[in-house]
Amino acid sequence: MTLQKTTNSCWSLWRLLVSVWIVLPLSLAVMLTEAKAQDQREQIIQILGVTLGQSMEPTGMVANLLIYFEERNDHGGLAVLFRSTPGRFSPLAQTAVQQAIYRTARAAGLSPDSWTVVLSVPDPGLTVHGDSLSAMVGLSVVALAKGEFIPPDRVITGTVTPDGYIARVGSVPLKVDAANQAHIRRVLVPEEQDVGDRDWETPFLMQVSPVGSVSQAYWALTDHPLRR
Repeated sequence: MTLQKTTNSCWSLWRLLVSVWIVLPLSLAVMLTEAKAQDQREQIIQILGVTLGQSMEPTGMVANLLIYFEERNDHGGLAVLFRSTPGRFSPLAQTAVQQAIYRTARAAGLSPDSWTVVLSVPDPGLTVHGDSLSAMVGLSVVALAKGEFIPPDRVITGTVTPDGYIARVGSVPLKVDAANQAHIRRVLVPEEQDVGDRDWETPFLMQVSPVGSVSQAYWALTDHPLRR
C-alpha cells in the first residue's frame, strides 16, 4: 500500500499520521453520534504503508482508518461506502478492500449480505493506494460483525486470497520499522515473503508473526477463533 499526501512536507505528514489524536470534521462527528444512537459499531484501526521520505526515498508509514459497521434488517447485499473527505481511497484500494471483506467473511462462515461498512481516512489530503491494507480492513470488519475488536497495538499487512489465505506484499521491512516507531507491538506479515524485500531484523520488544491463513491472522489479532 502506498500513501500519498498532497503537500510538499513529508515530515509534516509523518507527524500527522503517527498521532493518536484525530480531529473529526463535523460530518463525521455527526455520523459517529448517529452510529452510537443506532447501536452501530465503530473502530479506529491502523494500517501500514509506504511513502517518500524527506530524501525522496521510500519510507514506511502508519495511517489511521475509521470503520463504521452496521448490520441491517434486510439482506440486500454488502454495502461498502468510501468517504472522499478528509482523505480518500484510490480505486484499487477500494476494490481490494471490498474483496477482502467478502473473502474474510466467507472464511469466517458469515454472510455479509446485511452489512453496511463506511470507511474514511481522517487525515486531510491523504490518498490510500494499493491493496496491502485490505487484510487489516477485512479482518477488522469481521471482528466488528462478531462483536470483537483488534487491539490498537496490533496490525497486519497483506491481502486476502479467494481461498482464505494471506498473500504476500512488498516493503515489509519498511512497514515493520514504521510500526516500531509508532509503538505497535505486534505486526503480522504474510508467510510468503516478497522477493524484492531485503533481509531485516525484528525490532527490540516487537513481535513479528508470519501468518498463512485468515484464521491464523484473526486469532493472532484478536485472541479469538475465527469460527466458533
